[in-house]
Amino acid sequence: MSIIEKAVERLDQLKRAGVEGAEFEAKPEDAEAKPESAAKAAHSKSLDHGAATVAPAATSNHGRREVTIDLERLSALGFVSPATPNSPIAEQYRIIKRPILRNAQGRGATPVENGNLIMVTSSVPGEGKSFSAINLAISIAMELDHTVLLVDADVSKPSVLNALGLPPATGMMDVLQGHEASIGDVMLHTNIAKLSILPAGRPQPRATEMLASDAMNVLLDELGTRYADRIVIFDSPPLLVTTEARALAAHMGQIVIVVESERTTHAMVKQSLVTLESCPVKLMLLNKVRQQSSAGHYGVYGYGYGYGYGKNEAAS
Repeated sequence: MSIIEKAVERLDQLKRAGVEGAEFEAKPEDAEAKPESAAKAAHSKSLDHGAATVAPAATSNHGRREVTIDLERLSALGFVSPATPNSPIAEQYRIIKRPILRNAQGRGATPVENGNLIMVTSSVPGEGKSFSAINLAISIAMELDHTVLLVDADVSKPSVLNALGLPPATGMMDVLQGHEASIGDVMLHTNIAKLSILPAGRPQPRATEMLASDAMNVLLDELGTRYADRIVIFDSPPLLVTTEARALAAHMGQIVIVVESERTTHAMVKQSLVTLESCPVKLMLLNKVRQQSSAGHYGVYGYGYGYGYGKNEAAS
């Protein structure tokens, strides 16, 4: 039976079923799809299925992806927030960021190459590195002279978007794999005026190789040099758990190692420092110190971890 005959038979069936005014246009490609078209359709379907949990961000008239962070929620969870600029945690990070910004601006003891590329990491999971990276990024964004890009580089276990109350989104790994054209296509612009976020993106089994690739070198060069006033904060994986953090560290100008009080041992810290010999500036941030500060306050903060924040120290 020819295509036209099939079309006529289908039209008769629709009319007998009571569908009036039905129109049916027969096209040769409808009868037998080309193999490559079928493959493309299947690939598109698989991407749609894989992205089912990736909620698209709102797109502005300028084509930017924009997201809204609940600032009151940030405050309630103990984060630095523009809604409460004089909170105890905000005061702590004002102290912590000063030596970091001096190095980034070239006003430290010695010039620091790539000083505006800053990696926040820890020896093992659970020490507060993501919490610290987010707080540092927001605190710097509240400055008058800097824009901040917060990069979720913990590509195996990304947590930045979830911590900020935002849905999953495509990001850095999608650009490195060629699924997205550029960083601008996946960057999220937030309602914190000078803060943007680069999500980790979809998981990649060869993440370490991707982070050490030429494509990553090009990406980091773009991130670090495109805007002179931009500070780039990387939330990286723990140093003693994966090799991804070591691959990323080779590109950094400064590294902040979060050390959990009463948990992280001297041996763990020393082992972590050995993996970072190539980085010129290494800072330590002592976290979860459960004691009263000089300002007379103490308590807990964090999103589900119950951090104690009596005192946070940054020292080189």
